[in-house]
Amino acid sequence: MQRNICIIDDDLVSQFATRYVIEQHSGDFSISTCANAEEALVKLSYLIAEDKELPDIVFLDLIMGDMNGWEFIENLQSLAKGKKLPEIYILSGFSNSKDRAIAKEHALIDGYFDKPLSRNSLDKIFSKKTV
Repeated sequence: MQRNICIIDDDLVSQFATRYVIEQHSGDFSISTCANAEEALVKLSYLIAEDKELPDIVFLDLIMGDMNGWEFIENLQSLAKGKKLPEIYILSGFSNSKDRAIAKEHALIDGYFDKPLSRNSLDKIFSKKTV
């Protein structure tokens, strides 16, 4: 079964690194990328309007241009009422204990990882899956 993954990050190097580690993992993946939260919301709103499945997993950067990762999550929650939301994993290039604490308590966040995403972190994410 193919897993649909969306990477939301305004840093192209981070996008590439995250995509690369996922592609090196054994499994069947469809990977899309968005350069910012606004682009991701447009893409996801299209899927919702067309009654299509949302991605299974979103890897989300917190620090982005006009809309940060937390604002993206709020908007997604409002937009996707009644739809199954993706698993959301925060990828951060900064060690911010406040963001880690918020992520740990947030009902929609499934994990918080430092950039670049490591193979071990990805193994942890996929090992909890039963596909």
